[in-house]
Amino acid sequence: MTAPPDLSRLYRPDPAVDWIVASGLTPYPQAVEWMEARAEAIRAGSVPEAIWLVEHPPLYTAGTSAAADELVSPDRFPVYPSARGGRYTYHGPGQRVAYVLLDIRARGGDLRAFVCGLETWVKATLARMGISAEIRPGRVGVWVPCANGDEKIAAIGIRVRRMVSYHGLSINVAPDLGHFSGIIPCGITNAGVTSLQALGQTTSMVDVDEFLRQEFERLFGPITLAKG
Repeated sequence: MTAPPDLSRLYRPDPAVDWIVASGLTPYPQAVEWMEARAEAIRAGSVPEAIWLVEHPPLYTAGTSAAADELVSPDRFPVYPSARGGRYTYHGPGQRVAYVLLDIRARGGDLRAFVCGLETWVKATLARMGISAEIRPGRVGVWVPCANGDEKIAAIGIRVRRMVSYHGLSINVAPDLGHFSGIIPCGITNAGVTSLQALGQTTSMVDVDEFLRQEFERLFGPITLAKG
């Protein structure tokens, strides 16, 4: 059995990470442009690492492994190719997207540990709201056992270029789950999607952000609140 990765090396006490919360709905092309510029500046050492929290208008993105037949309704919402790993996913209002721009080399240089750290961050955040979530071998994302089987509550898809990450993860807080029907999410046909709202949780986006912040600081290190 493979030993679990050492997540303690992900913790970086200094310098603090910029924690940025965007207001309103952020267009996807604008988000990609911002991430690419910020990641390049992090590599150059001219700006701090950053976590950028956004909501998008309804849209689909196609990761680097997306298959054409997994886009069920191509005319429903805008569709954007994405440099992140993974397949098709949906973004929209009521979903918290956390773009993760971190220097992996400065955090131990272990990509497996880094991805495990992101999964642990999501699971710990959900646990703060009473949601017991799991990672399933062969199934991308974070899952909640439900009466009819596993349902996906969070997606993880990152891009790493010269050891700086961008793109990131999304948590379904209270999106319109019907919008997922226009794709086969992550190429998985035998499982559904869920949200905090669908599970009976009334946690606000502000509270979700606070739990994300607290668990990030515990796992990855201190943050500085920055303007969105």
